[in-house]
Amino acid sequence: MTIPPLVVFGPSGVGKGTLINRLIKEFPNSFGFSVSHTTRAPRPGEIDGKAYHFTTTDNFKKLISEAAFIEHAQFSGNFYGTTIQAVQDVAATGKRCILDIEVQGVQQIKQTPLHATIVFVSPPSMTVLSKRLRGRATDSEDAIQRRLAIARREIDYAREPGSVDYVIVNDDLDAAYQLLKRIANVELDVSGDRMPPLDD
Repeated sequence: MTIPPLVVFGPSGVGKGTLINRLIKEFPNSFGFSVSHTTRAPRPGEIDGKAYHFTTTDNFKKLISEAAFIEHAQFSGNFYGTTIQAVQDVAATGKRCILDIEVQGVQQIKQTPLHATIVFVSPPSMTVLSKRLRGRATDSEDAIQRRLAIARREIDYAREPGSVDYVIVNDDLDAAYQLLKRIANVELDVSGDRMPPLDD
C-alpha cells in the first residue's frame, strides 16, 4: 500500500522549505520531494528540475489543458503546480511523497483520492513572520505586504474545522522539526501544536 502523500503548506517565510529539506536529508530513503512546475524566474542558486521545473506561462497553460496537474495555483503573479507524474515519480521509488504547495492547491488535493495528510506550518505571530520576510531581503515592501495578505488568508483557511490534520508552530526550528518528523513517520498518538492567536 502506498503511504498517502504529506502536504505541507503555510505562509511564505514560515520555514516550510527548511523543515522539509531537513526531513529529506535525515531520511533520504523514506521521503521524496515532489518537484513542482512554476512560471516564476529561478532565484540565485536554484537548479531547474531540483527546486522547481521552471517553465513558460504558455507551456504551463498547455499542461493545465492536458489535465496534467493534481493541483495548480496562481501566487504573486506566477503559476505553480504539481503534476500527477511528479507524485508518481516519487511513489515509484517507494518513498513517501512530500508536497510544499499553496492553499489553493491544498483545497484541490483534498478533492482527489490521494488521502493526503495535511500539515499547516504556522508562524508564532504575524510580527515574527513580517520580520522573517524582511530578513530575507529578496522582496520589495509591496511584495512583502502581498505575502502578508496571502498569509492571513492561509491562516483563515487553516482555522476552518477539518481543513488540516496537524498544525506545527515554527517558533523553535528544532521543536518544529521533531514534530514534523513524528507526523511524517506516521507515529501513533501524535498531536499537533495549538494554533496561535495570530491577531497581532
